[in-house]
Formats: sequence, C-alpha cells, structure tokens
Amino acid sequence: MKERILLTAEFNPSVKTYWVLMVVIVSGFTVIGIPLLIVTLPLAFFISGRVLKAMSANLYERKLVVKRGVFNKVEKSIPLEKITDVALIQGPIMRAFDLQQLSFETAGQSGEGALVSLLGIKDAEMFRETILQQKDALLSVSSPVVSDSTNRDGDIVALTESVHRIEQLLQKLVEHKTAK
Repeated sequence: MKERILLTAEFNPSVKTYWVLMVVIVSGFTVIGIPLLIVTLPLAFFISGRVLKAMSANLYERKLVVKRGVFNKVEKSIPLEKITDVALIQGPIMRAFDLQQLSFETAGQSGEGALVSLLGIKDAEMFRETILQQKDALLSVSSPVVSDSTNRDGDIVALTESVHRIEQLLQKLVEHKTAK
C-alpha cells in the first residue's frame, strides 16, 4: 500500500544567493580565498543551483522523506512518531534573505545536532505545524487512551501473577543450583 503525499515542500530560490554569499564571506576571511573568488564564485553559483534542484521534502501520512544531493544522493525517511523536535532557525543573514531553517531531531538519535535540516522552505512555519499536527494525529490514532479502570486493574492482576510465576521459577533454579 502506497502512502499518499500530504505536503510537498517548496524551496525559496534565494537559497542560492545565500549559499553564494556564505562562500564569499568564508573566502573573505582567508588570504588564499580572496584571489580564488574569481573561480569559486561562478562555481558556487552553478553548484548551488544544482543542489537546490536536487532537494525535496515530502510529508506522508506516517513519515517525512527528505532527498538531497547532486553527486552523493541521500534519501532520509523519518517516521513521524520518532520526531521529538522541529526547530525553526533564522539568523540575521537568513532574515535578510527571508529564509528559515527547519531542523528535525528524533528519538534514538545519536550525537548532538539535528538528524536532518532543511534550509529555505517556503512558509517553513506552516510546513512545521503541518508535520507536528500529522504527528499528533498519528499518535492519537495509534495509542488509544484506556479509560476503563477494570482494564487497568485486570492488567495489574495479570502482571502481579506473572511476577509471582517468575519468582517461583527463580526460586526453583536457586534450589536446583544449591542442591548440586
């Protein structure tokens, strides 16, 4: 069964200009980088356009799929129930270009920082809210609230009986080991 796409991210074309400006700023801080700007500027503009075309993010009913990469293509599928945080980041230069970055962190993720981050999604706040709403809807369907107290009492009784059986088995095992 194929899941349907609920939302597809559109990327702001000013991301290209932002990336090129970042190359200029970084190059400006290095002695070697300044004369190399003649070569790196057109190259950065060309590569940034390709990278932007290769980026996509689709929200499905149960997951978020992010694709990117020109030479080394990467596709990450993030189950919505694993998402713990969706951060919205906007620095001063990003603000000048009307750009925002979404960073996704997940349960079980190793290391610091975001598992996936997307720069330049148009209407990033709406994309973020849609993801969080879909996550909440998915979790409310998959984990119904038990309101029947007799169900809980029955579960406690069953759990207690199980613990007693385990204790009896452990006691037998200890007796068997000491008898040898």
